[in-house]
Amino acid sequence: MEITILGIESSCDDTSASVVRNEVLLSNVMANQDVHSKYGGVIPELASRAHQQNILPVVDMALKLAETELKDIDAIAFTRGPGLLGSLLVGTSFAKGLSIALNKPLIDVNHLQGHILSHFIKEPQKEKNHPSFPFLCLLVSGGHTQIVRVDDYLKFEIIGQTIDDAVGEAFDKCAKIMDLGYPGGPVVDKLAKEGNPKAFRFSKPRIADLNYSFSGVKTSLLYFLRDSIKEDPEFVSRNINDLCASFQHTLIEILMDKLLLAVKKTGIKEIAIAGGVSANSGLRERILSEGRSRGWNTYVPEFKFTTDNAAMIAITGYYKFKSGHTCDLDVTPVSRILDYA
Repeated sequence: MEITILGIESSCDDTSASVVRNEVLLSNVMANQDVHSKYGGVIPELASRAHQQNILPVVDMALKLAETELKDIDAIAFTRGPGLLGSLLVGTSFAKGLSIALNKPLIDVNHLQGHILSHFIKEPQKEKNHPSFPFLCLLVSGGHTQIVRVDDYLKFEIIGQTIDDAVGEAFDKCAKIMDLGYPGGPVVDKLAKEGNPKAFRFSKPRIADLNYSFSGVKTSLLYFLRDSIKEDPEFVSRNINDLCASFQHTLIEILMDKLLLAVKKTGIKEIAIAGGVSANSGLRERILSEGRSRGWNTYVPEFKFTTDNAAMIAITGYYKFKSGHTCDLDVTPVSRILDYA
């Protein structure tokens, strides 16, 4: 039996729609919002307005590329949260309206769960390995940093997470401090490739068990630059590559120290990364390198599935639909989701 899911993603500043049929991706369309770059971050009100403009043409294009009609859709999956409430409201409302018009069931999806399950998206005429259960997933993004134990498609357990800032926020704040623009993470990654990762040292937090903290390392960079600029006003421009490389190296060390501890505690050697920061070249190389030296099976997502996209929402909707999970029309978006239930 074929199951066709239309996925809708609108958690932040990317409007996306996707069609998945029996785990196979038929289309994945995205509309970006360039308006935020001049403000140094996403402006929620502008984001929600842009979603309203983009969502109809994006869904229409996703259906056309998939050569699928609305009547052929079995269910509509949408991002319920976490994310910006105004942005989520646009996607949720659109999904509800479509559900009523088509008399098709709704499936609410945890955005973070979608990132993890993006590893199971299949593409036509393309071989792809995916993790075996159980596996550990290092979920790293602008808003979240977690180590998640995954025992099945819909069975997740957070075994470690940040107690303050997310690693993606640390990358962006680093870029903002050095006036590198927004989004800053990709710029830091690019400059880091030309720098010495051991040129400078920044403080690493001592947090119990498997939890993370990134507020201290940001403060360490800020104070270091403040003192260095007093002595040399051109310090940042003279050392920009080394600064980015050293800061990125510190963040990756923090991430990997806890992941190594998680592997030791659980004995699980199926290791995946997911989320926006999983596009970072330094982190990807480090995960693969550790895998080779430690006998792990490692999985890094394709770059197109690291960003917020509807393909991951559709594939999660597929597994939830197979398990009999749908939601009522009175479901509301939430800016924070504390678990994976």
